[in-house]
Amino acid sequence: MTDSRIFGHTFKTIEKALDVSAKRHNLIAGNIANMDTIGYKPKDLDFNRTLKRAMGEKEPDFLDRTHDKHLSTYGDEDAFDMKGENSESVDIYHLDSVNIDTEMMNLTENNIKYRATTELLLRKLKILQYSIDEGGK
Repeated sequence: MTDSRIFGHTFKTIEKALDVSAKRHNLIAGNIANMDTIGYKPKDLDFNRTLKRAMGEKEPDFLDRTHDKHLSTYGDEDAFDMKGENSESVDIYHLDSVNIDTEMMNLTENNIKYRATTELLLRKLKILQYSIDEGGK
C-alpha cells in the first residue's frame, strides 16, 4: 500500500495516531484504576513525541514479501514499545500519588485528539467516496 495514491501517507499517519491515542488511553485508565494503590507511580506518554517516533520507524528487514502489493508486516504490537513514563513530582510513599484531576484532564485531552483524528479519517473517506461516485453524477 505504500505506492497507492488513494491510501497514501495520510492513512498511515491517521492509523498510527489512533494507535498512540489508544495506548495513551490505556495508560491513563490504568492510572485511575490504581489511584488507591500505595506506591503506584502514574504513567503517561507524550503523544507528539511518540507519534513522531512511530512515523520514523521502518518495516523490519528480516521479513520478505513475495509481492510489493502484499500486506505490510508493520502490525506488531511491539513496534511502538510505549511503556509510559513516570510523571514528575509524585510522592510514591503516600496514598494520593495519582491526582484524579490531572488524570481526567489527560483523559479529556486524549479524547479530543482521538475524535479529531477520527474526523480526519472520515473526511478522507468522504473524499474517496466522492471520487468513486464521479463527483456526484
